Parts: sequence; C-alpha cells; structure tokens
Amino acid sequence: MKLLDALVEQRIAAAAARGEFDDLPGAGAPQELDDDVLVPEEVRVANRILKNAGFVPPAVEQLRALRDLECELATVGDDKAGQCRLRARMLALDMALESLRGGPMVVPHEYRRRIVERLSGRSLAGGADAAEKP
Repeated sequence: MKLLDALVEQRIAAAAARGEFDDLPGAGAPQELDDDVLVPEEVRVANRILKNAGFVPPAVEQLRALRDLECELATVGDDKAGQCRLRARMLALDMALESLRGGPMVVPHEYRRRIVERLSGRSLAGGADAAEKP
C-alpha cells in the first residue's frame, strides 16, 4: 500500500508543478470543512439547527463534564472523601454515556490484559498473573 501512496503523491506533485491545480474553483479561498461527515444525513439538519441555537448533544456535554472531573480529580490530592465524591460523579456520567451508546463498550479479555500489561510496564508472562491468561 505504501508503494501506491508514494505513486499517488508523486503524480499529485507533478500535476501541481505543471500548474494543473491553479485554476480550480475556490482556489485561494478558505475551505469549508463539515464537522459532521460521520453523522447520518437524516440527523445532520437537526444537529445544525441545535448547534446554531447554542445547544450541544448530551454526549458532548457529558464528555466535557467527565474531562472536567478528571482534571479536578488530579488536583484533589490525598483528600479521600473528595476523591470518592468525584469518582462517584464520574461513574454516574460514564453510566449515562453507556446508556446513550446503547450499552457498555465491550473489550475482549485478552486485549484488556495486554493494555494493562503495557500500561503497568510489566510482563504478565510469569508469576501469579500467568494464571489469568485465557
């Protein structure tokens, strides 16, 4: 695939050098990029109306709130009561997001194990953790 990508890039560069892109409609003007390319067509109009009115989808609000809680949790320090309160609010937001998605995100056991292994920087190949392998 890299060979094909290189060939395409080479042809694009050659066409640009010949000036084939100079007289295209909209040349020099800023591009208008839609941020809703992945949104189904039947939902786009409603989303644009809501966006223009200043509303955002509930999932976006909840993700922002979750991010804010994570930042707040990082600043709480050793306050166990504060940590517990923030984690409870984060769990409630996470559950609300799951309901919007239609259920929890399912991650296969082996994939989850490898993520934990990489993040912890240790190998689960030996010791007591080896019993967890599927």
